[in-house]
Amino acid sequence: MPQPVRKAVFPVAGLGTRSLPATKSVPKEMMTVVDRPIIQYAVDEARAAGIELFIFITSRGKTAIEDHFDQQFELYHTLQQRGKDAQLAEARGSELPTGQFCFVRQPEPMGLGHAVWCARHIIGDDPFAVLLPDEVFLSRTPLLKQMIETYNEVGGNVVAVREVEPALTSRYGILDPAGAGDGIVVPARGMVEKPAPADAPSTLSIVGRYLLQPDVLDHLDQAVKGAVAGAGGEIQLTDAMAKTLGGHPFHGMRFEGERYDCGDRADFVAANLAFALARTDIEAPVRAAAHRMLDSGVAGPQKQAV
Repeated sequence: MPQPVRKAVFPVAGLGTRSLPATKSVPKEMMTVVDRPIIQYAVDEARAAGIELFIFITSRGKTAIEDHFDQQFELYHTLQQRGKDAQLAEARGSELPTGQFCFVRQPEPMGLGHAVWCARHIIGDDPFAVLLPDEVFLSRTPLLKQMIETYNEVGGNVVAVREVEPALTSRYGILDPAGAGDGIVVPARGMVEKPAPADAPSTLSIVGRYLLQPDVLDHLDQAVKGAVAGAGGEIQLTDAMAKTLGGHPFHGMRFEGERYDCGDRADFVAANLAFALARTDIEAPVRAAAHRMLDSGVAGPQKQAV
């Protein structure tokens, strides 16, 4: 049995430029899908997978995230005094246990690999998960839990993958499968960061969920030491993962469920609709409203150019 995964890294230091102007003063991770911040979905997914230590890689202007997972006694007292027990339970449900979450500053935006490297002293010699909060997943079994089950069988490194159109490979890290690349669990012989369609080894894109062995941090450390300060280059996690091949088993895992990139405006709206329709308390009115808008063409005269 592989060493259990108990630590997770949440890179939340980004500026959220794809979601402006909403993110001008509000962290993108605090934008809501239905009634929960995006970051809450990633944290709940990690909790369901047995994660016990939550490491947030943050930057200035992100204190709202820290406050969200902390206790808020004034709010709790007011809700209790007013007898709003359901709302009190919902508010307290976002808390993380004392001593089980921490925040690490990423002083400058140098890429995902650099963000993960910032957590190296907390990760230590343990395997760990990385969850990109921009990406939310609607599935019967939480995605990270699916990955933990695969990891317990194959060990090593496991990344979540899904098929993309060949023309879109230049937007993603792409898995180079060892063999045909079929099946749920796909052995990897390599990966390529954002290859042109003609150069892509497959159409299996790596999405924002990773289970990694700690030796990837050694490769990130070398990349950071070799980086030129202020040069504007990013340190890619994909490059460091590729260098671990051969040292541990490395697999991609096709997953059950739907992925939504909340940094993309259309996907963000789709995520709100999908998660609302999955809620028994609001499914019926949301479905009825969607049908009314689509059937009546109510959105047509109000269309706006952005």
